[in-house]
Amino acid sequence: MLCGLRQALQARQLASRILCLARPPHQRHAIRYPLSRLPPPLCYLSMYKFVALAALLLALPAAAAVPQLQAPEEVRQLLSNFLELGDVADAPEQAAFERRMQREVPPLLATEGYFSPQVVVREGDGKLLVEVDPGPRSTVASVHIEILGEVDAARRETLTKSWKLKSGQPFRQADWDDAKQSLLAELLSVDFAGARLQDSSARVDAEARRVELRVVLAAGPPYSFGQLKISGLKRYSAALIERYNHRVKPGEPYREDRLLALQTALQDTPYFGSVTVALDRSAVGDGSPVGDDGRVSAPVLVHVRESAPYQVSLGAGYSTNTGARVEASYRNSDLFGRAWELQSGVRIEQLRQTAYADVFLPPDQRRRRDGVGIAFQKSDIEDLALEGYSVGATRTQKRGSVEQRLALNWLEEKQTPKGSPTTTNQALTAQAGWTWRHAPDPLNPAEGMALQFQIGGGSKQLLSDQDFLRTYLRYAQGVPLGASDGLLLRAELGVTFAPSSDGIPQDFLFRTGGSNSVRGYAYQSLGVPDGSAVVGGRYLMTMSAEYTHWITPSWGAAGFVDAGDAQDSREAFDLAVGYGLGARWKSPLGPLGVDLAYGQREGKLRFDFSLAVPF
Repeated sequence: MLCGLRQALQARQLASRILCLARPPHQRHAIRYPLSRLPPPLCYLSMYKFVALAALLLALPAAAAVPQLQAPEEVRQLLSNFLELGDVADAPEQAAFERRMQREVPPLLATEGYFSPQVVVREGDGKLLVEVDPGPRSTVASVHIEILGEVDAARRETLTKSWKLKSGQPFRQADWDDAKQSLLAELLSVDFAGARLQDSSARVDAEARRVELRVVLAAGPPYSFGQLKISGLKRYSAALIERYNHRVKPGEPYREDRLLALQTALQDTPYFGSVTVALDRSAVGDGSPVGDDGRVSAPVLVHVRESAPYQVSLGAGYSTNTGARVEASYRNSDLFGRAWELQSGVRIEQLRQTAYADVFLPPDQRRRRDGVGIAFQKSDIEDLALEGYSVGATRTQKRGSVEQRLALNWLEEKQTPKGSPTTTNQALTAQAGWTWRHAPDPLNPAEGMALQFQIGGGSKQLLSDQDFLRTYLRYAQGVPLGASDGLLLRAELGVTFAPSSDGIPQDFLFRTGGSNSVRGYAYQSLGVPDGSAVVGGRYLMTMSAEYTHWITPSWGAAGFVDAGDAQDSREAFDLAVGYGLGARWKSPLGPLGVDLAYGQREGKLRFDFSLAVPF
């Protein structure tokens, strides 16, 4: 009994000391209870409360720790992306966590060429640390490429030289996979449509930091194109597809780019919403006949999904050249059930109104496409009111990167310069034009080139009011100046050979100024004065240089200088200069340009907004 009382007293005194230390210093004093004054039940109760409290505190779990990764910069992002660190609450969880790190880290680092990493999990500065030392990176020591099959020596050498992951380069699993797939794709692209990757290995010597690569490709037999097997046609006939097929002919050697060319040609027509063109290798077996040239013939599968033949479009927009506009168009791609294409529309702008209707036939075997059309136009620009209509026929043909256009048109035009009498001009004209484009990305002004030449005219002997010959040349060149900079050069030169401009429709004369010509001046404001109006002249010259810096992939800033003029004689030429700054945006609808230009001749600032398509 006395022992229990002493234990109770000691416990009570300990609790009293703890409470005393918790008080402010001026309130601290010892709390003493003589043994004779401490009731036995209270003694035991106090002792039990203290013991229970101590047990509770000991039973509480420690705060969970979030491991922190410590690794070199070159591998930290990789480990952060794929490792699940989680929370570690106690010693058993820490041991399990360390085992998991030892298991998961080495395979991740091996994908980047680190085959001897060190992983340590320890406590430091009150934190749980995961320390990763990737060790030295292995490099490619040798590459052995073996191509089985009837592949000539020149092709083998070309394939071997095209191998991407060469000796001396760091080994990465992604580069290794890409190199194999690229090599196989190159073999598949010409002749060997059944080629496959037969074997591959990467022998790793972690101590020597060497990786030896071996690739074995089985080329299989060479292929040739078989007959076209067309599916998906409902409205149109197979003859329509044959009109667009100029590259895939039965018996010709297989080339993947020819299949893609046919697919692109069909996809670009108004007739089909989707097109797939592929070689049917499943139709080729061990017993398939082999031609005299040793090639296996495989059919070509062409699957199409037809578009709706009718399409109605409505639109609205704004241009600093001709103001706000609304437009409507109607297209019928199966006119009279003959796959003739009707394109018609009406465009109403503040300064110009246009209505047109054109009918185009499918191309013939020489890729020539014929069309007929009628158009009406009315405008009032720079105090020159024009009203006219035209009918004509065209033939377009594309040969490689050159597009040729031939046209025969009848044009009647009524022109009324403000303050001058109205005159009517008419002409029967024959025209020819060629456009050559080399633009990997037509929407990117930093690279590419375009050259356009036109020639055409009329004669008094053939229903024209004046003898004339119009020539026009346009040049555009993009020059890359680094990853984010580019220079765009443009120039125009036009001459209409005639005794005078009298009797020549304005379409065959020249005016300039405005967006995409000479910025800083109103649209078509540079020309020949006629009272308060500006009419076309027989001579044209414009030049432009524009520097663009892309701040982000979508936004850029531009600085430019433009110069140009249009006159009725070479002696009257006085180049108008405009310069300024602008912003460029690669919008989802195409590149847009906003410019603030200063016209030096007029001494005015002008705002220009346009579609910034250089080619």
